[in-house]
Amino acid sequence: MSHRYMLDTNIVSHIMQGRDTALLEKLASVLVGDVVISSVTLAELQYGLHRKGQPARLKHAMDQVLLRMDVLPWDETVAQCYGELCAALEARGINLGDLDMMIAAHAVAAGATLVSRDKAFRQMPDRLSVEVW
Repeated sequence: MSHRYMLDTNIVSHIMQGRDTALLEKLASVLVGDVVISSVTLAELQYGLHRKGQPARLKHAMDQVLLRMDVLPWDETVAQCYGELCAALEARGINLGDLDMMIAAHAVAAGATLVSRDKAFRQMPDRLSVEVW
């Protein structure tokens, strides 16, 4: 059985820039069906694209990235996981941004390893597996 990875927004942004050779090689080494993004990540990417006036180069780069991975919907199961994770972190005095929490909960609910360079995810409970690419 293969391993599923969920890419955080910062990783997808680096992929879109196309300058991080090690990251692109790592991505190429993983089977296409094993890499996904959260619909929350897609929302953040769309926001960034619209904020910059939808430049053709960025839109093309995002479209190319999305050809290689599925976008998982944020559903009721993920919402329940989000509530549990937020409460657990709050009890430990840890507070992450809402969108980061939503992406983390999505990775946990999907049984995926979250791929991110965001140090905030290192504070998460053991339920979240994180890799830095």
